[in-house]
Amino acid sequence: MKAVTRKKYGGIEVLRIIDIPKPETKENEVLVKVYCTTVNRTDCGILTGKPFLIRFFTGLFKPSSLVSGTDFAGEVVGIGNKVSSFKIGDRVWGLNDEGLASQAEFMVIKEKKAIVLIPNNIPYNEAVACAEGAHYAFNFINKVKLKKEHKILINGATGAIGSAALQLIKSQGIKVTAVGNTKNIELIKSLGADKIYNYEKEDFTEIDDEKYDFILDAVGKSSFGACKKLLAPKGIYISSELGPGAENLYLPLITKLKGGKRVIFPIPSNCTRTLNSMNALLEQNKFKSVIDKEYDMKDIAKAYEYVMTGEKTGNVVINFKI
Repeated sequence: MKAVTRKKYGGIEVLRIIDIPKPETKENEVLVKVYCTTVNRTDCGILTGKPFLIRFFTGLFKPSSLVSGTDFAGEVVGIGNKVSSFKIGDRVWGLNDEGLASQAEFMVIKEKKAIVLIPNNIPYNEAVACAEGAHYAFNFINKVKLKKEHKILINGATGAIGSAALQLIKSQGIKVTAVGNTKNIELIKSLGADKIYNYEKEDFTEIDDEKYDFILDAVGKSSFGACKKLLAPKGIYISSELGPGAENLYLPLITKLKGGKRVIFPIPSNCTRTLNSMNALLEQNKFKSVIDKEYDMKDIAKAYEYVMTGEKTGNVVINFKI
C-alpha cells in the first residue's frame, strides 16, 4: 500500500510517499481502508516535532510512527477474531491526537480505541472534518461549566477548532463574539456569531468594551495579558497554544492561587467521547463541517505547506481513491 511517511522531524521536505506492507490485523483490531484524512495543526506539530513538548508523546528523537496522520474516515475491510463491535463494510471514522498512522491506504486500530460508525447522512469527507478541531473545542468547553447567561469571545473562529467551538457553544444558546478575517465574515455569521471583529481591520483587545466570562483563543495568537482587561472579575482565558514563553503552562497555577481572572490550559483527552458527541450532533444536522481545501494523496506536501501558513479556514481534507 502507499503511505505518507517520515523518518525524522522536519518540514515538508522529510515527507515521502512510499510503498509499505499493508498492516496485518491482530485479534482485537479493525483493518480500515482509508478514504479521507485531514492535515491539521496536530499533524504539523508531529511532523516538525515543535513545540518540543510534543515529542514526549510522539518520540523524543524521531517519530515513533513511520506513517503520519491522526484522523481518518473509511470502510472496515477486515476484523480480528475477537472484534464484536464492527463488521466488514461498516463506515467508520476515528481520531488519536498522538498519531494514528492514518495517512495511508490502509490502517489498523484497536476496537476499543476512538473509532465509531459514521452517521448514514454524512459523507466521509464531512465526517473526518469533524474530528481534530472538534476534539480540541470539546476540551475547551468541558473544562468549564457554561451557562446561557455567559458571554464568550472566540479568537480565531474560522479555524478547525474555532469554527467547531462557535457551533458547539451556540447550540447551547449562549452569546458569542467571534474574531476572524475578511474572507470569512459571512461564514462566521452563518455559524451563528452574535458580534464579529475583523482582525485585519481592528484589534478587538483595544476597541471591545464587553466583559467576557470566557475568552477562547483557538489560534494561540493572543495572550492572557492582552485579553485580561476584557475578562469579567472571575473570567477565564483558555488558549490552544503554549503562549509566549510557554506561559500557559504555569499561568494556570499562578492565577488560581491569586484568585480572580484565571488561565486554564486544556489538556485534550477522551477522543471517543468527542466522536460520540459529534455523531449525535451530525445525526440531527446540528453541526456543519467546515472544509477549506481538499487534496489528493500525491499532493499531501502541498496540504501540509498550506496548513503551516496558519491561514486555513476550517479543515484541509486529503482524499484517497474510493
